[in-house]
Amino acid sequence: MLIDAVVLAGGRASRLGGTSKPALRYGQSTLLQTAIDAVSSARQTVVVGDAGEIEAAAPGANVVVTREFPAFGGPAAAMAAGLDRLAVVHSRAADFTMIVACDLPRCAEVVELLLAALPVDSDGVVAVSADGHVQYLAGVYSTARLRECVSQHRDAGDLDGLSVRSLLAGLKPHAVADGNGSTDDVDTWPDAERLGVVAAHPIAK
Repeated sequence: MLIDAVVLAGGRASRLGGTSKPALRYGQSTLLQTAIDAVSSARQTVVVGDAGEIEAAAPGANVVVTREFPAFGGPAAAMAAGLDRLAVVHSRAADFTMIVACDLPRCAEVVELLLAALPVDSDGVVAVSADGHVQYLAGVYSTARLRECVSQHRDAGDLDGLSVRSLLAGLKPHAVADGNGSTDDVDTWPDAERLGVVAAHPIAK
């Protein structure tokens, strides 16, 4: 069974004051490098975002870099860009594609949870937090079905700004319960403090 990975590392991080989210540090690593390491079992990993930010946060990483169109078009557009790039790199599509956001400090735990629960003949699996929140950017999805969803919305011309929930509305992935908070992500500075994530450099006051 072939599995590729798309790591989403774009966005404006407006609730972090524009700080580069991929470069935030968790332990001895950046959030982006943490995500890349978490999906290291993938045949190929594509990171979607600004090339300069990606290189700064994960220098020398063995990944392919691409950008969503338009820039800052949102996670659905980024997923589409990642799938498009994978199709160029490999003529044979993987059976499944891991989709992970770079703002999950405990990404490795999430990926392990998802892969352990992945049914072979299915639309895939998606993590669901203890409070019932579906974390669409922590999932492993059928590549063929993902491409169908992207194609449908690309034909409709609404990928730019589309929610991931709307993009994946036609899929029926199995829900995998995350009971220990491993899907908690970093959207704000209070999130970062709670999860042990710090800025790459001290913030000037």
